[in-house]
Amino acid sequence: MEESYIKLIESAIVIILAIIIRYFTRVGLRKVALKFNFGDVRKKMIGKFFNILYVVIAISVILIIWGVDQKELAFYLSSMLAVLGIAFFAQWSLLSNVTAGIILFFNHPLKIGDTISIVEKDFNIMGRITNIGLFFTHIRNETDEKTTIPNSVLLQKMIVIHHQNNPV
Repeated sequence: MEESYIKLIESAIVIILAIIIRYFTRVGLRKVALKFNFGDVRKKMIGKFFNILYVVIAISVILIIWGVDQKELAFYLSSMLAVLGIAFFAQWSLLSNVTAGIILFFNHPLKIGDTISIVEKDFNIMGRITNIGLFFTHIRNETDEKTTIPNSVLLQKMIVIHHQNNPV
């Protein structure tokens, strides 16, 4: 067989595998979202994260299949990671908030609609969670004021859940 034909078949296999893995990830995310009563916005956000991850991995594997030198690919990826690292170091809160948003999605008892208090030394925040985004969680208090809290701060503070919306 011709070498380029074999590379085409291998590339097709990588793409098909990426699609299959993406499908099973979506099914798993739906189950987790139904189990913990997560909103559509959170499901879409985490789905986009995994889609980007799978595309990057698939493109890297296809580049290796088509003969891109691994040293050159490693040099390119390490250069990109260095640039991203510098950018995230300049805005460290972005990276920590994204990570915290993912942790809140999968592993925290808070859900949209819960009434909570965030216990602070000087100032307590109490209200209903209206949205948990990738960077911030939005809380609306009794006087209809909206408070936005970075997800990383939300993970670090002690939280009292007064009323849990649709307990599992």
